Amino acid sequence: QVQLVESGGGLVQAGGSLRLSCTTSGRAFSVYDMGWFRQAPGKEREFVAAISWSGVTTDYVDSVKGRFTISRGNAKNTVNLEMNSLKPEDTAVYYCAARPPKVGWSREEYEYWGQGTQVTVSS
Repeated sequence: QVQLVESGGGLVQAGGSLRLSCTTSGRAFSVYDMGWFRQAPGKEREFVAAISWSGVTTDYVDSVKGRFTISRGNAKNTVNLEMNSLKPEDTAVYYCAARPPKVGWSREEYEYWGQGTQVTVSS
């Protein structure tokens, strides 16, 4: 059974920090690209950050560059999202996602998804 389970969400004041984690099981996620997406109320889900299976390539949406850092855990089947200098506009449900490596990098084609974790940033 394929599972992606997010943790670490919560309520934080603007300027604060949170660390999201995603633990995977059921497949060889150590060789999968991993990503984080988010969906705010009334908005479409958007790409936030991703890391290649090797950890060599990372990618961020412009709005989080310099504030968020994606990394893989030592066991490679976990992925973390360190979020600093949080803003109210970062409020959303954050989803972890995974996909087999693709030829050519893209922000799409993720096949496996977690249930999401709520992040709320108060002003």
